[in-house]
Amino acid sequence: MILNNLPFLLIRCLLLTLIIELITAFILGIRDRKDIINVILVNVLTNPVVVLSQQFLHYKYNTTVEIIGIIILELLAFLVEGLIYKRVLKYKELNPLILSLLLNATSFCIGELINIL
Repeated sequence: MILNNLPFLLIRCLLLTLIIELITAFILGIRDRKDIINVILVNVLTNPVVVLSQQFLHYKYNTTVEIIGIIILELLAFLVEGLIYKRVLKYKELNPLILSLLLNATSFCIGELINIL
């Protein structure tokens, strides 16, 4: 990891995550302005931590440790976001943990596809 590229990477990952998760949230029926702002704020809180941690794992450890670390990080992000959604969202169509799982799985999978391409 070249430190000069780190700010660009963090911004790129956050913006892509926000775009993907907001589109997914909209498709799932989230329309309330405060709920949309909360989805943004939750991702601003969790995404940089996950991206920085993944970069550290990638450059410090072997592939097995990196993959296990990424799984743990993504599970923690899903749980933290789901618990926050449970407390702050007005949206009640889906259980907040299911919502978090759908949003995170969508952004993770699309992000991985983008990285492959």
